[in-house]
Amino acid sequence: MNIPKEPSFRESVDLMFNRAVALMDLPPGLEEKIRVCNATYTVRFGVRLRGQMQTFTGYRSVHSEHKEPVKGGIRFAMGVNQDEVEALAALMTYKCALVEAPFGGSKGGLRIDPRQYDEHELERITRRFTYELAKRDLIHPSQNVPAPDMGTGEREMAWIADQYARMNTTDINATACVTGKPLNAGGISGRVEATGRGVQYALREFFRDERDMAKAGLTGSLDGKRVIVQGLGNVGYHAAKFLSQEDGAIITGIIEWDGALFNEKGLDVDAVRAWIVKNGGVTGFPDAVHTSDGGAVLEEECDILIPAALEAVINLTNADKIKAPLIIEAANGPITAGADDILREKGTVIIPDMYANAGGVTVSYFEWVKNLSHIRFGRMQRRQEEARHQLVVDELERLDRYLGDAWTMSPDFKKKYLRGADELELVRSGLDDTMRIAYQSMRDVWHERADVEDLRTAAYLVAIEKVAASYRAKGL
Repeated sequence: MNIPKEPSFRESVDLMFNRAVALMDLPPGLEEKIRVCNATYTVRFGVRLRGQMQTFTGYRSVHSEHKEPVKGGIRFAMGVNQDEVEALAALMTYKCALVEAPFGGSKGGLRIDPRQYDEHELERITRRFTYELAKRDLIHPSQNVPAPDMGTGEREMAWIADQYARMNTTDINATACVTGKPLNAGGISGRVEATGRGVQYALREFFRDERDMAKAGLTGSLDGKRVIVQGLGNVGYHAAKFLSQEDGAIITGIIEWDGALFNEKGLDVDAVRAWIVKNGGVTGFPDAVHTSDGGAVLEEECDILIPAALEAVINLTNADKIKAPLIIEAANGPITAGADDILREKGTVIIPDMYANAGGVTVSYFEWVKNLSHIRFGRMQRRQEEARHQLVVDELERLDRYLGDAWTMSPDFKKKYLRGADELELVRSGLDDTMRIAYQSMRDVWHERADVEDLRTAAYLVAIEKVAASYRAKGL
């Protein structure tokens, strides 16, 4: 049997870029300037561990410097390679442009299995990797600002920030050299949940428009919609949790590395997460049917499918079996270019990764601004906001006393109205606004241009035009 050849992730990004620019009127030189990766640095360094020298290979790729600093995560994984890092850097360029975060695109990675090292060893490796990048200005608050990605998190970002500060003792903005830090190390409230929260806000905006729902053959709201999530890591967990607990969606399937859980009545996301943390996988979880073939659950009936972990999980071998009318790409590149063609032909609506998982870089932008301003959000205005609201409440209470039983304030109104917004609420407000505005820019292109058949092409068109406008403004 001939297995069709899949395009690589890098080739998929290029194919989707080509599909979009074919619909644009860009000068060939500018088109090529936007397409190519400006630079990729490969570093090989040694760390003495367990009595011997071990050599590690890492990358930092800069796709576009139409805006600076450039922005993009650092992943720790054995599959890290130059092609993948450059493709992800390109995706970051378009993602930042789409959501109007003032960054160029970058990405980094270290070829390592973090599970094979203890915390002390990982810290030594991370600090040395940071040193190799920072001394070449590939970590710098005004030039290149990393963030967490697969295999990294708050802990690693704190190590990177501290290592950079040790190397740059007089840089007052050193904390802004990386985002995704813990709160007590210059982080921002809401960053850990940001990508999953962004997925929720994206779906809410989709369900606000009858035309969008009609394209997917869906009606109503998120309440009661059946959702299957592939990958219950940070992004998948928060997306599933918020959709089920706040919007009434039913999480019928959860797919992990050791199989999948399925329950038509719905899974308790927090319970599944706790089981995975304790046992390392979903095997043995009660109150659900477990299958070792996780891929089969991707093909189950549902309303919304959320691939939230690996690249290329939906490909030429399974695309025609996917039944979900709506897919939202919480991971980077979960649908290959070939599978994308098949799904579009079937009429499946895909909310693309470039937009769908942009919550992380959006809140990273807020964290970077917070670090540069050296003040937490809400500190200056929160109590003044409460004082202004108190004036209104005082008048309402006076009216309440005057009218007696004829009129009274709703229960808890005073408590809710008087409370000024804290940092977390301001971050969520900013993220919600960003996801709405970005989606609306894609939606307008999708519905108004007859030559644009899908949201992915619309997203690329909007993003590439913004990058092109930045280059034109520079006189290029």
